Amino acid sequence: MSKIGADGYSRMLLFDGNVLQPNESRLVKQKISDLMQGLNTTNDNGSTEICDQSESAIPKCLANSTMADAVLPGRDVICAFNYSCCCLHRRKDLVLYFRHAFSALSKRGGIFVMDLYGGTSSECKLRLQRRFPSFTYFWEQEEFDIITRETRISLHFQVGKKQMLRHAFTYHWRLWSIPEIKDCLEEAGFKSIHVWVREMPDTQSSGNAKEYTADRDVKYEELQHFNQGDAWNAYVVGVANI
Repeated sequence: MSKIGADGYSRMLLFDGNVLQPNESRLVKQKISDLMQGLNTTNDNGSTEICDQSESAIPKCLANSTMADAVLPGRDVICAFNYSCCCLHRRKDLVLYFRHAFSALSKRGGIFVMDLYGGTSSECKLRLQRRFPSFTYFWEQEEFDIITRETRISLHFQVGKKQMLRHAFTYHWRLWSIPEIKDCLEEAGFKSIHVWVREMPDTQSSGNAKEYTADRDVKYEELQHFNQGDAWNAYVVGVANI
């Protein structure tokens, strides 16, 4: 952890709460040394060292303290992945969350990164599967409302030939568009917005419930324009204090 700065341990505190009221989130785990157990770093010369877990290296946080009580440095990078911003259905809530993220970034500059998906296939019923060595994963779009842009996604898993775990995860999302996300980030105070897009395999060519495999050779590109297609994935990056 010394490789990323003396305050690296403070960046591993875990809080539980509402993203719209982050300062009220409460500390989940007090002993950071538990989180660091067994973690080591590799030096440039190839040698390995165990992270310092002494009390002097670990910031003091009281049990049941809130994020407002904790003395945390400004973040360089804040990420909201797994399409988690789609859990917020109202625009005012999305802007509020972005404002909280913006205020938590370092005053010297920082970035906020989120992912988003879309394409014509994202607005209809769809069932896709991907095979892995020990299980098969199913992505099922059960519904899509064109007025509210709300969708319900369920993930299923099949282990072996007979064991099927249906609805292991179910998400009720608002599928935001890239222009909506950009507008909300700008309203929240971000100075510049960048979009990195990758075209995904055509779901129609694979057929419903057929094998769906993303080509790893297809890279994300920063783009200003992108014609609508069957499926795409994007990373939207908001830059603060440039």
